[in-house]
Amino acid sequence: MLMGLLWRFGPPLAVMGVIFALSAQADLNSGLGLIDHIGRKLVHMAEYGLLFLLWLRAFRWKAAGAAAGITIAYSATDEFHQTFVHGRVGTPVDVLIDSAGVLLAYLVFRAVRSRRQRRARATSSAARSPERTAPSMYPNQ
Repeated sequence: MLMGLLWRFGPPLAVMGVIFALSAQADLNSGLGLIDHIGRKLVHMAEYGLLFLLWLRAFRWKAAGAAAGITIAYSATDEFHQTFVHGRVGTPVDVLIDSAGVLLAYLVFRAVRSRRQRRARATSSAARSPERTAPSMYPNQ
């Protein structure tokens, strides 16, 4: 039971730990200007999208609202944490960028789930449909 909980909840907690450790680093500026800024925002979106998916997995793919809530709340606390780190700033705009990553991950999750459900229904109906079975050796029957 403990291993099962660790298997489910360990990954999102580990990612949260990595995010915290990176947020505690003083000034991470690479000196690349706008490219660095845009790249960093894309990484923020990706890491929070991943965190959302890991929480959703931990909740057995059933509680997207809870997974999104935890992820976005953590983003807000991470931005607050950055206000105490020399050379870093925490902004509400970054929380919105992180939330956009959550939204994109949710949309991908829904699209994949919908596609899988359509395939399952098609496979199920094909198995039940007599037209889809092999032709009979006796065409008049």
